[in-house]
Amino acid sequence: MSVDWVGYGYAALVASGGVMGYVKAGSVPSLAAGLLFGGIAGFGAYQISNDPNNVWVSLGASGTLAGIMGKRFYGSRKFMPAGLMAGASLLMVGKLGMTLLQKPQES
Repeated sequence: MSVDWVGYGYAALVASGGVMGYVKAGSVPSLAAGLLFGGIAGFGAYQISNDPNNVWVSLGASGTLAGIMGKRFYGSRKFMPAGLMAGASLLMVGKLGMTLLQKPQES
């Protein structure tokens, strides 16, 4: 069983982004969304750690965040925080997509 360190790091980045949004701007929706999506991404990383082919929760969370934050980045053209989260989410979607495209490991 291998641990999905990239997935846990991504979950921590999402959750800490929500906390930073609350601390800097007092944004409760940012805190709620960050903790919700960070928790979902953390659960997805836990699932991938137990079964490397079970990427659906992580893929859903990172794909949703890529779309939402990508739209926000397109409208604002500000890298922080929307561009950073859109980029990290796209990288995560790419990593998970590559996992889906690989042949299953025979044991």
